[in-house]
Amino acid sequence: MSATWNEGEPPEPLQISPSGWGLILLRASVLGTLVFGGLIILLLVRLVERPLCGLHRPVTPFITQFVCRNAFRILGIGFTAHGTLMKHSGAVVANHTSWLDIFALNAKKRIYFVSKAEVAAWPGIGWLARATGTVFIERNRARAKEQTELFEARLMAGHKLLFFPEGTSTDGLRVLPFKTTLFAAFFGEHLRDICYIQPVSAVFHAPKEAEERFYGWWGDMEFGPHLLKTLASRRQGRVELTYHAPLKVSDFANRKALAAECERIVRQGHAKMRK
Repeated sequence: MSATWNEGEPPEPLQISPSGWGLILLRASVLGTLVFGGLIILLLVRLVERPLCGLHRPVTPFITQFVCRNAFRILGIGFTAHGTLMKHSGAVVANHTSWLDIFALNAKKRIYFVSKAEVAAWPGIGWLARATGTVFIERNRARAKEQTELFEARLMAGHKLLFFPEGTSTDGLRVLPFKTTLFAAFFGEHLRDICYIQPVSAVFHAPKEAEERFYGWWGDMEFGPHLLKTLASRRQGRVELTYHAPLKVSDFANRKALAAECERIVRQGHAKMRK
């Protein structure tokens, strides 16, 4: 999760009315209770789940899914999903609009995010990421073998991993070229023949009369103001997901071919939903 892509005009400065601040306080208190209350319950359950099940998490992902689905109800953001969830071993890849993707993709499917290592140190978000089983990686070729082994261990435990191949979040109006680095791990000798990748297109439809980029989070935008803007909006939009047919890794010659096909599918689905 990041906001580094920096193309296009920046959004207008944040302006919140007195009634908007009241809505922020109401939604933030309820959402905070849901998220951190859910975190406490998850940690308590994990105290029992971890020694009994190790890497397997038969219970706690349902807590994460419950929290994320109800977060949209609290925010007033509509939620729609199309397609069939993948049952094969492997990973999910999606385009990346903002931090709201974390809630959207967790709400429908029990998955584990793959994130850059520095997120683990972020206050609040880092704690939640660690508790929910996020896989932290470093973009360092010297550690590629180690990261492949980590992926193998998690996939063999039945985890569905999810990563954003664009490498950054956007304004939500487009899909950036997919980076191929993380796809390489699935071509390892223990994974190539058993893994599938499911592409997912995600579109955030703005509230009526708001600019199309309302939910986008990009460039030098900070998390705090974006969160406040989302909480303050009396009218909300909706998020729409399309789960495409899974792709078998062994059907592709290499990571570049697999990444290109995933990008094509995600881009096509994204354009279709935005019409």
